[in-house]
Amino acid sequence: MSGAAGAPRSHILAFQCPDRLGVVARFSGLALEAGAFITDMSNFSDPTTGTFHLRCVFDDRQMTVPMDRFLSRFVALASEFSMDYRFRAQDNLPRVLLAVSKFDHCLSVLLNKWRAGALPMDVVGVVSNHSDCQSMAEWYGVPFHHLPITPETKPQQESQMLAVMGDLDADLLVLARYMQILSDDLCEQLQGRAINIHHSFLPGFKGAKPYHQAYERGVKVIGATAHYVTADLDEGPIIVQEVRAIDHAVSVQEMIHLGHDTEATALSQAVRLHCEERVQLNGNRTVIL
Repeated sequence: MSGAAGAPRSHILAFQCPDRLGVVARFSGLALEAGAFITDMSNFSDPTTGTFHLRCVFDDRQMTVPMDRFLSRFVALASEFSMDYRFRAQDNLPRVLLAVSKFDHCLSVLLNKWRAGALPMDVVGVVSNHSDCQSMAEWYGVPFHHLPITPETKPQQESQMLAVMGDLDADLLVLARYMQILSDDLCEQLQGRAINIHHSFLPGFKGAKPYHQAYERGVKVIGATAHYVTADLDEGPIIVQEVRAIDHAVSVQEMIHLGHDTEATALSQAVRLHCEERVQLNGNRTVIL
C-alpha cells in the first residue's frame, strides 16, 4: 500500500455536501478505522448556503485495509450524506492543457513554475490560434497545437480543441491570455474544468480593453482576476485576485506592462489551488480550503 521503497503515499480527498451534524465525526471515524494517517485537513461550513466543505490529505503509512476497500466504505458514506467528492493520489498530478494567443507572459510563468516544480500539474500541451508561442512551448519540450480560428471556422476550431483535450486526457484547460471568447456550448462542456485570467479586478471593467476603461475612470488600483469559465463573459466564480497600486501619472501602456505581473501571479495561484483540490464551487462563489 505504500509508495516507492516503502515510503508512505499521500492522497487527497475533498468533498462538499449539505451541512448536517456528524459529517466530520463520521468521516474522521472512517479514516481512523482504516488507519488513514491524516496530515492536513481543512473545512468550512457555510451558513448562507447550508453547505459543508472539506479537504483532507492522508497517507497510507498505517493503513489496515487496501485502498479500494477504504474507498468503497467512503463511497457508501458519500451516498448517505449526498457528497460531491474528488479523490486521487497526491502524486497523480492533474493533466493541464494551456491555451494562449499572442501575449506570452502568463504562459511563460506557468511553464517556468511547472518546470521548477512549483505547480503540482503535468503540462501536456499548449494550444493556440497563433504560432507566436510555438518556440516557447517547444523550448520547454511541450507539444504545440496550432489551431487557427476565424468567425466562420469557430465551431470546427472548438471541436478541434476539445479533441486535443480528449487525446491528451487533459483534466484542466487554462486560458493563459487566450484572446477568444469560448462558445456557450464549449463553456458548458468545460464547466469547472477551465480557468481564465481577466486583466481587470472583476466585476469592474469586463470585456475588451479593461486597462483603457480603467485609465478613463482614473483608478488608483489595477488588478487581475482568475476565474472559472462560464457562458456569462467574465462572470465565472472567482478563484484569485491580485492588485497593484498606481497613480495619475501611469499611462495606459504602463498599466498594461504593470498588469502583466498581476495577471501571471493570479493565474498561477489559481492553477495551483485548483490542482491541489483546494477550490470548491459554492453557487457563483468559491470556497478555498
